[in-house]
Amino acid sequence: MILGFAIVAFLLSLLPSTTQTHLKMSKIETSFIPVEATSDFPIQNLPYGIFSTRDAPNNKRAGVAIGDFVLDLSVVASHFKGFDANCFSEPSLNTFMGLGKQAWDSARATIKKLLSVDEATLRDNAALRVRALIPMANVFMHLPAQIGDYTDFYSSREHATNVGIMFRGKDNALQPNWLHLPVGYHGRSSSVIVSGTDIRRPCGQVQADKANPNLGSVFSPCRILDIELEMGFFVGPGNKLGEPISIDQADDHIFGFVLMNDWSARDIQKWEYVPLGPFGAKNFGTTISPWVVPLAALEPFRTEPSFGPEQKPAPLPYLLDKNYSRGTYDIELVVDLTPENGKAATISTSNYKNMYWNPKQQLVHHTVTGCNMNPGDLLGSGTISGEAQNSFGSLLELSWQGTRDIQIADGETRKFLKDGDSINIRGFCQGQGYRIGFGDCKGKILPAHL
Repeated sequence: MILGFAIVAFLLSLLPSTTQTHLKMSKIETSFIPVEATSDFPIQNLPYGIFSTRDAPNNKRAGVAIGDFVLDLSVVASHFKGFDANCFSEPSLNTFMGLGKQAWDSARATIKKLLSVDEATLRDNAALRVRALIPMANVFMHLPAQIGDYTDFYSSREHATNVGIMFRGKDNALQPNWLHLPVGYHGRSSSVIVSGTDIRRPCGQVQADKANPNLGSVFSPCRILDIELEMGFFVGPGNKLGEPISIDQADDHIFGFVLMNDWSARDIQKWEYVPLGPFGAKNFGTTISPWVVPLAALEPFRTEPSFGPEQKPAPLPYLLDKNYSRGTYDIELVVDLTPENGKAATISTSNYKNMYWNPKQQLVHHTVTGCNMNPGDLLGSGTISGEAQNSFGSLLELSWQGTRDIQIADGETRKFLKDGDSINIRGFCQGQGYRIGFGDCKGKILPAHL
């Protein structure tokens, strides 16, 4: 056996140093828990969430996803050093989010060690392992944070251009301010819901005659119900009122990312949005995935220095990101639509790297007035669309304002959502032999209350 290890060591020494480093890292980042290469939750990920179990559904606490299990952080709290790990027994991640990067890095290192193939603490202690590692099939997932405030941006140039062409024509597609600042609006935090929660089709005022707004409105169930493919991030440490976050500090204020679907009632939106923007068309439901992927897990998937788009004109100094080309992440995004009693069909494939305004710029612009952020605040990216038609992030674009049919399974088509339809957004970064995933971001449409 010793001779065998010596031969392996000798062969490794012949490899280029970069390859040796990669192999060593691969060995270190292996869990004693079997994880399939296609799993969203390898040891390289370790996303945080709030869960409860079937036998104690009201006992919400913090966990980390690993393969098909949830590591109950409250059970292993004594292993964390440098911060009060009692926060993992709380029913939200807000306290942990607010501790900042030093605590996050320390916690991640401890979790990686506990789950490592080379660590005996859990691996060889059957009683502790049973208490600490809970099969995902036995847990309920909850909102990861108590969301005090929720803001949604409009930061994909392709999406903004497509919508602008529909409503204002090619010559006036982008509003004059769009290339100068991240456009956004304040959403409704009380209706942010976790994946798996049904969405009730909303009712509201809609324009009585599509061609003539002067004829007023009627009260009706939404007839043009849409999705918005988005990602969101949770704020970690906040800032004091009157003290903006700088572009160089922004990463330290971002805890992690989730998938998001900002459901939209387009006909209600059309009637109400002038002059102050979205209101009832957006406040009836925003779905997020339950697992929050930390920045540390996404770091290897930052966009490459050669990646565009280039920001022209250059942003004002407070928004100028020196590392703009590496300011976002290569996250593949997929939208599936499943009709009631039907088969799932992929209707869009996009990528988070298509964003024009990156998350740091969004956060900085939000606080430049002195607006104070708090741990657990949620900021949405806005609809993520690419250049190709199959990468558009809304049904409004995919059907081009209802003029095209969207093909789904078994010969069915859609322009907008029907009652009984389910939408699931999935996302992942693809590594060498592993992926960093977010789990499901799912919701089903229920009929309107009449």
